[in-house]
Amino acid sequence: MILVLVETDLAGTVAEVSREALTFGRSLAEAGGDVPLDAVVVGEPAPDVVEQLGAFGVRDVHALTGAAFDGYAGAAWAAGVLHVRAGTGAVVVMAAGTPRGNEVMAHTAARADVPMAANVLSFSGLAPFTVTRQVVGGSALEEMRLTQRPVVFTVAGHAVDARPAGQPGTANVVLERPEIAAADLVARVVSTEDPEPDLSGSLRSAKVVVGAGRGAGSADGFADLLELTELLGASLGVSRVVTSLGWRPHHEQVGQTGSRISPDLYVPCGISGAIQHWAGCSSAKTILAINTDAEAPMVTRATYAVIGDLHEVVPAINAEIKRRRAHGAGA
Repeated sequence: MILVLVETDLAGTVAEVSREALTFGRSLAEAGGDVPLDAVVVGEPAPDVVEQLGAFGVRDVHALTGAAFDGYAGAAWAAGVLHVRAGTGAVVVMAAGTPRGNEVMAHTAARADVPMAANVLSFSGLAPFTVTRQVVGGSALEEMRLTQRPVVFTVAGHAVDARPAGQPGTANVVLERPEIAAADLVARVVSTEDPEPDLSGSLRSAKVVVGAGRGAGSADGFADLLELTELLGASLGVSRVVTSLGWRPHHEQVGQTGSRISPDLYVPCGISGAIQHWAGCSSAKTILAINTDAEAPMVTRATYAVIGDLHEVVPAINAEIKRRRAHGAGA
């Protein structure tokens, strides 16, 4: 049986990255001879969530309930996942490669005394179970064999497209109330604050992201970039140096110490592409880099590149988008 930890977003729906993980898990279940696919959620799920999970082929939704799950605690969530695993006999335990997914699966693997594979892109064998995963911030791929049970891993963002099951079913809700030790609640979220809003929603879930680096020049050099962001209905993401210099707030940072994004389109402008930044954007489906340096790492790794000063290129792009829209030609 395949067991997937599922996260929900602020709107109370199944997060896109978890839909991708469910799709990956379902393909694994089908390859194993149509074994069951179950989900673990924290808290009693809303009917809409249960319906969505059923549409993705989930058989049972195991809801972790009790005071220990009122807030996020990685160790407690892992204890809950292992409680469900013990009751179901799941041979695979997995999650989306989000900060929480990676932390909970790391705790899960450590407690089960098995290895964990993070940021998996695909699997190529079941006996032994063999996966290909991103390493070194996505700049290299590694083949890894997981011979112990349970198999524990996380799925990289955009490793697969989220796709409902061909024959969706009706998921059953199973309320779980595992006993959680006090030690598992030592590190936990005790309060949350709403971040300053992105220009158009969550940076991590944005389909289009416009990136800005040192090439912006100063805190006053973002006007054209912000206009492009608005024209594309995108979110703005910046490099670490931009936040370190105080030009933009930290919640916009993309990279190893910021947000990891996986948009359909990423437009990094004036970003050299250091490995720390690449770790946060390597899952983008298409990258269009704008940079004066044709040898910059971001340019050499990009799908497409425009060599030029962003303060000349971006205004030209903005003008063309507005011209086309004014003539009804789209953008």
